[in-house]
Amino acid sequence: MSNDAPFSNDRNVLILPFLSGFYEKFAQPLAWTAFRVAIGGMLAFEGYPKIMAPFAQIGFLEKIGFHPGWLWSPTLAAMQFFGGILIALGLFTRPVALANAFMLAITLWFHFIDPYGHAFLTEAGIQALKTADQTMFTPAGVRRLADGGTAFLELVQSKAEITSLFWTGGAALFAAFGGGYCSLDRWLFKKHF
Repeated sequence: MSNDAPFSNDRNVLILPFLSGFYEKFAQPLAWTAFRVAIGGMLAFEGYPKIMAPFAQIGFLEKIGFHPGWLWSPTLAAMQFFGGILIALGLFTRPVALANAFMLAITLWFHFIDPYGHAFLTEAGIQALKTADQTMFTPAGVRRLADGGTAFLELVQSKAEITSLFWTGGAALFAAFGGGYCSLDRWLFKKHF
């Protein structure tokens, strides 16, 4: 068992030792930066609608136990939007990523304990869909709702869980290891934050 750092490029432990410089100077900095920008960018993208309506999540947050909702809703919106930008830039990476990882872990937990449900439509709704004037729905809409929306909601649920898991893991990774090679933390502070 080696005691090397997680991203060690020690020539003695590599199967292809001549690639040590390539890993250290190109592959690892590029991969680390690309992943950090992807995680931060997606958080900011998903946080943008929340920052535009910062009090929109009050009811939801109070439902899951975050009181007062008027305080938590804009706080979480700002944390996701501005935090995503900071993670993408690699600025104050560890504390911002830790806060977002915690928030995202709660989101992941919520998606597991409170799934979207099994159907949009009741049996009466499905019958109305089948007998209604078909100009109300596109053919794709009819296909999605033919089973009451069950398959569609299962797809939405699985995407919500997978996305939350991906973001939580990514934020936790940057909370643990920092912004990495091409981060503002490293360039401005000459250290890892």
